[in-house]
Amino acid sequence: MRRYAHGLVLGKFYPPHAGHHHLVRTAQDRCDRLTVLVCAASVESVPLADRVAWMREEHPGADVVGAVDDIPVDLTDPAVWEAHMAIFREAVGRPVDAVFTSEEYGTELARRFDAEEVCVDPARTLFPVSGTAVRADPAGCWDFLGPAVRASLARRVVVLGAESTGTTTLSRALAAHYRARGGVWSATGWVAEYGRRYSEEKLEAARAADPAAGWEDVTFASEEFPVIARRQDAEEERAARLGSPLLICDTDSFATGIWHERYVGGRNEEVEKTAALTRRDLYLLTDDADVPFEDDGLRDGPHLRPWMTGRFREELERTGRRFLVMRGSREERLAAAVEAVDELLAEGWHFADPLPETR
Repeated sequence: MRRYAHGLVLGKFYPPHAGHHHLVRTAQDRCDRLTVLVCAASVESVPLADRVAWMREEHPGADVVGAVDDIPVDLTDPAVWEAHMAIFREAVGRPVDAVFTSEEYGTELARRFDAEEVCVDPARTLFPVSGTAVRADPAGCWDFLGPAVRASLARRVVVLGAESTGTTTLSRALAAHYRARGGVWSATGWVAEYGRRYSEEKLEAARAADPAAGWEDVTFASEEFPVIARRQDAEEERAARLGSPLLICDTDSFATGIWHERYVGGRNEEVEKTAALTRRDLYLLTDDADVPFEDDGLRDGPHLRPWMTGRFREELERTGRRFLVMRGSREERLAAAVEAVDELLAEGWHFADPLPETR
């Protein structure tokens, strides 16, 4: 089997899937150096930078480069071909010995690079998937997607609220409900509230110094909250990369900002910046009115619950986040939550159409 000094894999990777990764790995096995050229049109809804990052993560041994190509594809027009080739040559930057492809245009692409064409599974028998299929039904193609793409596409639902308002109970029940649906949904993730674990550790440390210490002896400093927010986001991201098209979170870094108000007073700019980095699709705010306060050793503010509920709602509205207030019994809250999440999932994923192609 011939080996090549410099190979090329070219594609939109809109988004990348297992077939793309098989193509790249096959090329890597046969080349001393491999360039992966990611071409994106301005009209497409997944940024070029994201696609480049995803491909670099999956293929650290390849040279992954990106280029904006806003020229519609017309495989019958030599002038259009040459316009594309000008973009390709500038992005690749050096001669190519082999072009690895599964596409029908591979022969002409290789000829114009003065390189050998290497066809890899053109019938897509190993990985029966395409970018078009993924864009049409990401959930149906979920098993063909890598961790970074899954994290980007997963619908993220956050349950948040004042202390002792049933956020953990509802979020756990909601995750269990979707896992029970089976199939791809059986991997639906649940992200615990890191702030609670952090609080437990602070209380343990206080009691190590003074066995008589209680929660009322624990204090928080403002600089602790960005730490909590970043750790919450990291655990959320990890779960999104491993799970189903749906992720359920028991609070998030946005909520950490309200807890900063609760324990320190005022807003924390670093927490706000952290919270703005991650997209969430739906918030479920647990109302305090229908849930009796229970002191579990880490709570001391039953009188503050209405205030916190109000602040959560004010900030959700101010920042334009999509949310629904959860009221009633456990059963009623779960039913309302499932209805809201089903509505979110039914909306699907909306990818902008790529530029038209003439073949």
